[in-house]
Amino acid sequence: MPATRLPTDPALRHLCRADPDWLPVIRRVGPCGLTPDNGRSPYEALARAVIYQQLHGRAAAAITARLLALYGKRERFPQPAALLATPVDTLRACGLSANKVATLQGIAEGKLGGVIPTRSQAARLDDEALIERLTTLRGVGRWTVEMLLMHTLNRPDVMPAGDFGVREGWRLLKGLPAQPAPKALLAISEAWRPYRSTAAWYLWRVVDLSREG
Repeated sequence: MPATRLPTDPALRHLCRADPDWLPVIRRVGPCGLTPDNGRSPYEALARAVIYQQLHGRAAAAITARLLALYGKRERFPQPAALLATPVDTLRACGLSANKVATLQGIAEGKLGGVIPTRSQAARLDDEALIERLTTLRGVGRWTVEMLLMHTLNRPDVMPAGDFGVREGWRLLKGLPAQPAPKALLAISEAWRPYRSTAAWYLWRVVDLSREG
């Protein structure tokens, strides 16, 4: 893709028109790889997001595998009642912290209590309505719900401005001495609407590229 030509994809074209610094990154990374996992329910997606918080992907995957093995299933996530019936010490032995166990239990209770919607119910709620509803669950913050919106519900305009990697990606992209504050990045990202999920994905890739050298 010549430097003087913009991408044909509407989201990428919009980003490049908003800020030309996006173009070299898009050229190097290629098409956006943000694809939703349509097979997961909001309940499972929230629970998995909690497990993966602040962990390397391999470590989180190993913990998830040990958790699933408790229920004799390698791929299917335990139902809420089964998770709640599991002793805390057994869950901790999978590698989960006490806080994560408490959060997973809160998510299971939220599913049984009707707080966590089905996919079809979630489709009728906008992003902020889902964030407001799901952050009432014990231990579930805005970032966790934003990951659900992006990776499971395929919402195109999510900006997880509190995410370290997203803010670090913008710092690297613009050559800044420090990361922007979340509020500052939210203001900047207004120019990227309605494709902020795509922008966030590329900012994560900017960090990956910096590690590759």
